[in-house]
Amino acid sequence: MMLNKIMLDALINRVSCGRLVAPAPTKEEMKQAFQAALRAPDHKRLMPWQYIVFEGEGALNELGEKYRLACISEDPNAEPEKLERALSLPHRAPMVVVAVAKARGHEKVPHIEEVLSAGAGVQNLILAVNSLGYGAYWRTGPLAFNEHLKSLLGLNQEDTIVGFIYIGTPEIEPKPKVIPEVDDFVSWF
Repeated sequence: MMLNKIMLDALINRVSCGRLVAPAPTKEEMKQAFQAALRAPDHKRLMPWQYIVFEGEGALNELGEKYRLACISEDPNAEPEKLERALSLPHRAPMVVVAVAKARGHEKVPHIEEVLSAGAGVQNLILAVNSLGYGAYWRTGPLAFNEHLKSLLGLNQEDTIVGFIYIGTPEIEPKPKVIPEVDDFVSWF
């Protein structure tokens, strides 16, 4: 019963941590976190998930270059500052996971259900990383919807980037958030 209370407290008090530094979780720790992610609800067992991990200076530079090229594809006359920012975005944490909802094309499962499943997987991933003592935050923004970035990542155009998950060690103690009142969001009949 005590373990259940600990798990519930972790869910209720979860916060994102935007200031992350090295170290990131080890590969073995991330395998555990991905096991949790792969337990997300999944209609028709389509397993519509793909996670692309960028870790370390070289990989983060590569992701930054993909971001830069994606920005140029949308605006060939993009300001140099915007392109420099694109290069720097992945360096906000020592690890970035691109979370993708794969479009499986099942006639009984609309793609939105695959996106929701991938989102549930991201939540599980973040909770697992937190339980291992690391911090994480989930970002989207225009790059998540950039069609050229999909091809640079080897994705199909029907696939959906559900987010960029930044993972590392919290640089500062995450600030607790106000917990919303249940009755403000739940109706009972």
